[in-house]
Amino acid sequence: SPAQAVAAGIFQINTAVAGFRRLVDAVGTSKDTPDHRQKLHNTRQRILQLVKDTSAKLKSLSESDRDSNVNQNKKLEDAKLARDFQTTLQEYQKVQQLASERESTYSPSVPPSSLPPPPPSGSELFLLDNEISFNEAIIDERDQGIREIQEQIGQANEIFMDLAVLVHDQGIIIDDIHSNIDAAATATTQARVQLARASKSVKARCSWVAGTNNEMNHQLGCAVAHWALAMP
Repeated sequence: SPAQAVAAGIFQINTAVAGFRRLVDAVGTSKDTPDHRQKLHNTRQRILQLVKDTSAKLKSLSESDRDSNVNQNKKLEDAKLARDFQTTLQEYQKVQQLASERESTYSPSVPPSSLPPPPPSGSELFLLDNEISFNEAIIDERDQGIREIQEQIGQANEIFMDLAVLVHDQGIIIDDIHSNIDAAATATTQARVQLARASKSVKARCSWVAGTNNEMNHQLGCAVAHWALAMP
């Protein structure tokens, strides 16, 4: 079902973000190599795509809940999914920001096998030029990664703002549902009170009528007795 697809998407994002956090924590350590940065790049791309797909499914689900014929329990469940997704996206944004800070602070360590080979003639100037060019390439690659992170953070922020509107709308739906439930409960309680009062009133009237009838019967009996005694 659409709701199950959204729930599955949220689960996949949570799992991917947990893995992404472990990769981010390794930035600045001996594990932080160009290959490690590539893993960060691939993981970011995968998470962002999952976020986009799940967001689209959630919007479609929210639109269907606007139908007045939709069960109220379903609306409540879908609203909970929206809030769960919002929490997941907030966590992803935190890790993204941490990744941006760490990747801009540290450059990946270069394995010895990746270093440029020494010149055959032993020219120090040639070696220095090669080292400078290599370092510049590393810096350019790092800067490109940082720009990519900032771009993805911007995309995630846009999705988050759209989601905030959706969650707000879902909150209104929930409030409406709870208001209807409360109103129905209040009406039911009032009906019971009125019914109880009506029942007491009927019983009181019946008792009054019964008492009146007894009094009339008593008075009638006395009158008959007096009449009988007055007879010669």
